[in-house]
Amino acid sequence: MHADFKKSSWNYYSFRFTRLVSQSTSPILSKTVSNHKNQQMSKNFIVLLFIFLGIGQVKSQEAESIIIAAKHRLHSNILNEDRGYWINLPDSYNDNKSSYKSYPLLIVLDGNLHFKSIIGVLNYLSSDTYRSGKIPEMIVVGVQNVDRRRDYTPDKVITVRENNSGGGEKFLSFLEDELIPELESNYRTTPYRILFGHSLSALLATHAYMKEKSLFNAFIAVDPSFGTWDVETMDKKLQAVTDRSFKRFLYMATANWGKRNIGNRDRHVRLYEGLNSKCKGAFPAKLEYFENENHASVPPIAFLNGISTIFDGYGISYRDVEGKEHLIRHFKSISQRLSWDFSPPEQLVNRIGYGMLRSRNESEKAKALTYFILNTENFPGSYNAFDSLGEAYEVLGDKKKAIDNYAKSLNLNPMNEHARMKLLGLEKNE
Repeated sequence: MHADFKKSSWNYYSFRFTRLVSQSTSPILSKTVSNHKNQQMSKNFIVLLFIFLGIGQVKSQEAESIIIAAKHRLHSNILNEDRGYWINLPDSYNDNKSSYKSYPLLIVLDGNLHFKSIIGVLNYLSSDTYRSGKIPEMIVVGVQNVDRRRDYTPDKVITVRENNSGGGEKFLSFLEDELIPELESNYRTTPYRILFGHSLSALLATHAYMKEKSLFNAFIAVDPSFGTWDVETMDKKLQAVTDRSFKRFLYMATANWGKRNIGNRDRHVRLYEGLNSKCKGAFPAKLEYFENENHASVPPIAFLNGISTIFDGYGISYRDVEGKEHLIRHFKSISQRLSWDFSPPEQLVNRIGYGMLRSRNESEKAKALTYFILNTENFPGSYNAFDSLGEAYEVLGDKKKAIDNYAKSLNLNPMNEHARMKLLGLEKNE
């Protein structure tokens, strides 16, 4: 089968809307200040993305609406209430070629505010439609707000008037003990999970990162509200952090608060440096300051930078791969940094293999086999991987192994007409 999968169309689900508008390979050890140029590039990228999606919607009004997500409700026994959430599935999720795939999970807090902008950015960075491949495809879940002060504050805040703060632990229990199991029972998820939060929900995301136990592997905390964490409180929390937190990745963004900027930045820097000092090795985290963004405008740009930072190196170009061993080492380095096994993407490996298979150099052609075999080892449920390996053996003149692999492909997908026709031709000529 051809090196590239056929482009799949935009997935259509059951949440209808007509405008998509944002509401405003080594361990990374850095505390950076983004310069104006980089932030402007990020800003331009997001604006162009929304314009691009908007054009598609204008066209769709002539025929039908664009549907980007499914709305769900789940009764929480922990919170004693019904909770709503939206789900966006990757472009490839319902593609027959990808039926063997499972996907990382991105849970977006304040989902009613950030869900739309995040799925636009994530789709562009991950979907084969745009041939970006900078990050893996993911299932995105936007959790709707009910009571932010109650759900996103991990500690009781003492005020003159009575308040309902301090319910953060119960809300995390809802996410981990009720929502995630519900998602895993209904969707093809892999247990690599990212938690996104902004402001108060970023406070909760940071708290979850610092806990001894967490079901999440990475955290994007955008301008977290640390106002209730005085020096004494922060020091106690830092003292309680164990090495288990440093098996996770933390990206923290800081916005420009104008006259109140020093206090906000100082709290973020103090926490980041405190965590860095406790980490025995290279600290898998990044703190980034956005000089030209305020608290309300920073989330989309910070998400773009944060998700790109987490998966730094994942989108390596086929042109930069120096050989199979180099490719394996590259993704092993990413896996070690993220404490999770990420294999070289099937499509990337396929593209390299076909490039070599078309070479006029017979030695290069023979090397192509190692890439196709690598795909069958990493993705044994992929009929396309075995179809491609069968084609490689056919080109190299090994008819028996070509037949064997076409047969495996057809067994995995009886609707694979390419493999069926190849088998008929090869068996007829035997």
